Amino acid sequence: MRNHYMKEKDIFFNLIKLGIGHNAEPILDEVDWTTIEALAAKHGLSAIILDGINCLSEIARPPKEVLLQWIGCTLQSYEYRYTSYQKAIAELAGWYNAREYKMMVLKGYACSIDWPKPEHRPCGDIDIWLFGKQKEADALLVKDKGVIVDTSHHHHTVFDWGGFMVENHFDFINVHHHKSNAAFESLLKEQGQDDSYYVEVEGEKVYLPSPNLHALFLLKHACIEFAASGLNLRQLLDWAFFVKAHGRKVEWAWLENILEQFGMKRLYNVFNAICVGDLGFDVSLFPEVQFDPDLKDKVLKEILSPAIANDKPRKLFPRIIWKWHRWRANEWKHKLVYKESMWSAFWSGVWGHLLKPKSI
Repeated sequence: MRNHYMKEKDIFFNLIKLGIGHNAEPILDEVDWTTIEALAAKHGLSAIILDGINCLSEIARPPKEVLLQWIGCTLQSYEYRYTSYQKAIAELAGWYNAREYKMMVLKGYACSIDWPKPEHRPCGDIDIWLFGKQKEADALLVKDKGVIVDTSHHHHTVFDWGGFMVENHFDFINVHHHKSNAAFESLLKEQGQDDSYYVEVEGEKVYLPSPNLHALFLLKHACIEFAASGLNLRQLLDWAFFVKAHGRKVEWAWLENILEQFGMKRLYNVFNAICVGDLGFDVSLFPEVQFDPDLKDKVLKEILSPAIANDKPRKLFPRIIWKWHRWRANEWKHKLVYKESMWSAFWSGVWGHLLKPKSI
């Protein structure tokens, strides 16, 4: 069983590398396409794996009916959806621009434009930052458009626009669950005042994070996800494609000093190592790829097969028990992301849930 898992894992990584235009070993073995398809869906890489399949010889590809279904899914869930995603972003930016609010996109769209095929990066929510004007812009949205704005979340409000959920950030990260996050948030807000980077989307001006802000935010978000619920390979591709596109504009000494200060440097080194060793990116893109091989293997295993599955129970009491078990199992991950103790984080988290009960 272990050998089977390793074989399918290696094939999966080879297909990712082929799908993003990197060199990979030829796939000569018989492939369990059901397993590959499940891994691709789990990591948000169904379209990338299809791109990799298109690089294979005819005989090495999945059966025709499987391939046709895969193509249909990619068109529907990735390419057509991305077109709608861009349209919704342009319309929302247009609404804000007309009222002299500057809209910056975070994560999703900002990452996608660095991918070889932007439409093959999965798009979910629209995350935005209004340069500190979130509260008044939300009030105007309610007054002028009758939009229902959900205020039950810690660091953003939520509303629907053009068929997509919008997360309108007043904080970049949740400052309630860890004491150190408040200090980190101040660094993000400082960088978030830079409005010199933007693109046009269907004729509308859409702001982008500066390279320093994007690097800091992507890494912090990835680390938080790894420590709490689970990281997927799509997020590491976001990081690698960002570095490839904008790495020369990042102040690396400044960034790595912050990562060291907040206890994230070892995990950052592992992320870089996975991007190079497993995803095929050129080592010269990254300022540092010094890592503990055993830790890298442990992190990668957790990414591919988490010790605690992210299947949150619906009912309150079972969900609390599940969160407790996950919290205990994640202790080693917590130490790679935060300097404060687990118990400090626990009580901060309890207080955060009391402030926003819907977050339990």
